[in-house]
Amino acid sequence: MNPDNVRIVLLGTTHPGNIGSAARAMKTMGLTQLHLVAPLHYPDPRAQATAGHAVDVLSSALVHDNLHAALRGTRLVFGLTARARRLAAAAQDARACALHLAKASTVHPVALLFGREDSGLTNAQLSHCHGVVHIPANPAYPVLNLAAAVQIVCYELFLADGCPGSVRDELPDAADSPVAPMEELEGFYCHLQRIMQASGYSRHRPDTLLMQRLRRLFNRARPERAEINLLRGILTAIERRLG
Repeated sequence: MNPDNVRIVLLGTTHPGNIGSAARAMKTMGLTQLHLVAPLHYPDPRAQATAGHAVDVLSSALVHDNLHAALRGTRLVFGLTARARRLAAAAQDARACALHLAKASTVHPVALLFGREDSGLTNAQLSHCHGVVHIPANPAYPVLNLAAAVQIVCYELFLADGCPGSVRDELPDAADSPVAPMEELEGFYCHLQRIMQASGYSRHRPDTLLMQRLRRLFNRARPERAEINLLRGILTAIERRLG
């Protein structure tokens, strides 16, 4: 694993204490790349108080206005969710996720997304993910604190980095799959949506639902950069025909 390529992304965090606690959880497992998307209160002394000796992780955290900016340059993204989502990718446990991310991070940036404390990730946010992570818990009370969830996944990443004979060795080499960065994938999605609207295909279908299904398809396929360029070339040719 390359720790510098592993981003922990917190979206819309409402309590600054959870940001500090997440930074502390990260540092104990050797991770430092904390990204915050539109936090409700930050910077805030309560975050400093709960960070303990991880104030260095906290002070170097990057704050973004939107998720697109936080994911710029990443090639593999997993989102944490506590419940099944109809249009999301199939869920896997934290250990399987960590094995994939640890190996992929040796080649390119990866990210783990954590949603708001009270509502988690929205379906729109999950549509940016190549995979979904579920942490099993007591069915009678399956509620994990945000920082606790960060700690569990960071711990699994820490283990995955030094697990000889694990399934990590059976995963495809990330270097053999030069997948397109997230910003190029987002450009393709915008282009595709524009063509669907211009052609009239989405006229009688819910546009949001169509894009969620298409995002799930292409996120699962993880197209390479050259494949995205090919697809956009086809879309451009169609666009010219449409005038």
